Amino acid sequence: MYQITRKERLNPTVTLMEVSAPLIAKKAEPGQFIILRVDDVGERIPLTIADFDRVKGTVTIIFQIVGATTEKLNHLEEGEYIHDFVGPLGKATHTEGLKKVAVVGGGVGCAIAFPVAKKLFNLGCEGVMSMGAFICMLIPFMVGGASKVAWYVNLLGLAAAALVGALLGLLFGVVVIKFSAPQGIAGIGLQLFGTGLAGTLYRHFIGGAQGGA
Repeated sequence: MYQITRKERLNPTVTLMEVSAPLIAKKAEPGQFIILRVDDVGERIPLTIADFDRVKGTVTIIFQIVGATTEKLNHLEEGEYIHDFVGPLGKATHTEGLKKVAVVGGGVGCAIAFPVAKKLFNLGCEGVMSMGAFICMLIPFMVGGASKVAWYVNLLGLAAAALVGALLGLLFGVVVIKFSAPQGIAGIGLQLFGTGLAGTLYRHFIGGAQGGA
């Protein structure tokens, strides 16, 4: 049995949990995953390790409520227990020897990208986390909708995505350097901000346009 030491609702359908699993935390590496079973009659589901703390002996998972098992998992609260929690499994992401890396994530995938970016930072790598893909798609959509647009519109979208990435990186630098915020906390906050902003823009510009159609 594995105790849930922290539970945080990131949005109505996405939840973060910290689970006490010292042996897994001791060996976990970015890119690996666990398999859990909520109770003794439940199905086994794989979830990527979103973070781990070897000192506290905890493993962090972030999941989206998309079926019966994740719904059941979401009903558990801090202090309650997950029946099975097995890992770390899978091949860790290759990070050794890399110098400049772009870590790209979208939506819940940003949480998966975080431990990779964290490991690269600890190795002294120049890690760049890009969350501008949505902006790159939004510009052409606003110009031409679902129709094909001119090449320079796509180039404008790419430039806008690069600008958004640079601004988010600048925001991260200000929060960490000027306000002395912990880099891990600032990184998670930045990911959640970017994800929430992308979702809001999608609902406003694209979701509304599709609904109107």
